[in-house]
Amino acid sequence: MDAFEAIKVTFFQECDELLADLEAKLMLLEQGQTDLETINAVFRAVHSVKGGAGAFGLEALVRFAHVFETLMDELRSGRKPCDTITIKTLLRASDVLADHIQAAQGLIPQVDEGRSAALVAELEMLTHGGEAPPAVEDEDDDFGFMPMAFDMALDEPVAAPEPELEAVGWRIVFKPMGRMYANANETGLLLRELGRLGPTTVVLDDSETPTLDALSVEDGCLTWTVDLDAAVDEAALLEVFDFVESDCELAITPLGGASNMNAPFEDEPAAVLPASDDLDIAALLAKASGAVADPVPETIPFAAIEPEPAPAVATPAPTPVAAAPVAASASVAPAPVTIRVDLDRVDRLINVVGELVIQQAMLSQRVLESGLARSSGIALGLEDLELLTREIQDSVMAIRAQPVKSVFQRMPRLVREVADMVSKQVRLVTVGEDTEVDKTVVERLAEPITHMLRNAIDHGLETPDERIAAGKSAEGTVRLAALHRSGRIVIEISDDGRGINRERVKKIAIDKGLIAADAPLTDEQIDNLIFAPGFSTAAVVSDISGRGVGMDVVKRSIQALGGRISISSVPGKGSTFTLSLPLTLAVLDGMVVAAAEQTLIAPLPTIVESLTPQAADLHFVGGVDPVIRFRDRFLPLIDVALIMGFREQPMNPTDGVAVVVETEGGQQAALLFDAIQGQRQVVIKSLETNYQQVEGVAAATILGDGRVALILDVDVIVTDMRRKSIRPDFKLAS
Repeated sequence: MDAFEAIKVTFFQECDELLADLEAKLMLLEQGQTDLETINAVFRAVHSVKGGAGAFGLEALVRFAHVFETLMDELRSGRKPCDTITIKTLLRASDVLADHIQAAQGLIPQVDEGRSAALVAELEMLTHGGEAPPAVEDEDDDFGFMPMAFDMALDEPVAAPEPELEAVGWRIVFKPMGRMYANANETGLLLRELGRLGPTTVVLDDSETPTLDALSVEDGCLTWTVDLDAAVDEAALLEVFDFVESDCELAITPLGGASNMNAPFEDEPAAVLPASDDLDIAALLAKASGAVADPVPETIPFAAIEPEPAPAVATPAPTPVAAAPVAASASVAPAPVTIRVDLDRVDRLINVVGELVIQQAMLSQRVLESGLARSSGIALGLEDLELLTREIQDSVMAIRAQPVKSVFQRMPRLVREVADMVSKQVRLVTVGEDTEVDKTVVERLAEPITHMLRNAIDHGLETPDERIAAGKSAEGTVRLAALHRSGRIVIEISDDGRGINRERVKKIAIDKGLIAADAPLTDEQIDNLIFAPGFSTAAVVSDISGRGVGMDVVKRSIQALGGRISISSVPGKGSTFTLSLPLTLAVLDGMVVAAAEQTLIAPLPTIVESLTPQAADLHFVGGVDPVIRFRDRFLPLIDVALIMGFREQPMNPTDGVAVVVETEGGQQAALLFDAIQGQRQVVIKSLETNYQQVEGVAAATILGDGRVALILDVDVIVTDMRRKSIRPDFKLAS
């Protein structure tokens, strides 16, 4: 990939971030937070997309962004109200802007031109108050982003052409500081924007330019003087320098009048340059500094690369296109320094750290087996190594940690589109967007959440008329929340709709042959029928649902991540789908236990307490199912070795140790093991990838002695596998 294409890739990465910020700020506007800072943030995001797109000649994207940006400029100036109609139009415009970006990337074949044109008409209608937009004499002058060149004979000044009509003009003198370039702004964009206001004469003073060996990128050594022969308001000039005013020395003087901004500049700049539509800024800078233009280096900011001449929208006031969209200001705190790293490199690093953890465990095991005292130098050194290894592992995992915001921010658009398709009024509420989880988990969350939101809107929420008849507001609410719980991430998708019609669900399941007609099912079992393959409650097949695929796919996707899904529904009140997923697919803190000569790992976050069973606390329900008294309650006592087939007869509970665990649903039980061997951080290895799925087993790991140990799926053991009961052949001591 050449330098230009690499920079283009970076631009599209920045577009993803800008779109996410744009969506978040528009949601704030929709919620009534119409303060100036929020409106400015939307303007800067669109402006940054437009500026970068212009540099790459993405004409369609620039044209749409220009219309979008113009309306935002009216809103931030207070000339237009930020009312409900405008906000709804902006939300739809952000969707079309995203389509234009995806089309420019080649991710979709093309943009729906009819939809785009309709949005442009709506935006212009709002901008111009229902009137037609002002006519443009030369389309290229208004929308063109073309490099401008001029005569480089600096020793022969050329006078500016005489204007045909006498007009009041301005003299703009500005000297960029080093930080203006550091913030990814460039002088060429400022000159082009001034040229859009009227005829200009550009004069460059390069008298302060040092030799190349003394030149520093942090120095500002060029002074520009622009005589603008046009009767425009001073506010229009200040708007050009809106984002760079604090990053340059600026003086604006009416031609023939006194300066209204006090800044020291030389009276006569060194060279006069004619205004032209072909100003070549890169060549000018090279000539002024006495340098010969070199090929574009790989590290040059993409905003500084001149594209091939192509008609596109002219970029107004400059703004960073390779950085976060914030106004340049000396008072703004510096943004955190970040780097972009390929995910493959991070994955390789995590794999190596995982092997380091295994090797450290093996060394500890060898030292333990050798009989060395814990106070010996080797043992103490290994303890330090264990602490250091854990710190390294935590740091590496933090690199992969990513907020679920990247997934959540895609959903408002989905909700709007689906709500329009089914003619329902829907409000999306998101909670916990900053909850962090492993990047691999985040990437695989988008599809199941998308399915569930579509189902919540299509099946869960009633129509506005039905909601009003039921005593509810016409607008339905869908809530998307993320939180940490017991070392896992929990995603909840809930709605305030009609809830699950269990009678209808059961009838459909019987008609499809999924269950027997006389099958006795609990409410929870009926609710879970919607996860059966081929099950659908839709009366007709539509673009949204009805083909019998979706929820079974969701369940398989969640299970593939080592997670589970549950349903809670109240008829007439709504439903809640809960996804429980591991925070990471790489490491786990676990308790090492023994069961019938097998070594197992019980996830530490699920463990409440461990205890030695006493005969007085043990009882058998019906002479078969054992229970144990725990804090004035009786809990099921599950012999793990028995239900997993490690032995054929149950063990005497008093000969083992009980570990009280709690499932995601809050259900508690006691797991019976032969012994507890200790606590350890283990590296998770997928059992399905290397072998096959085993009931009651979530994954596997490698122990310090090289053996493979199974990691228990506590929820499955407690809720699904507790059915195996054998009458004990022992008697408890009285």
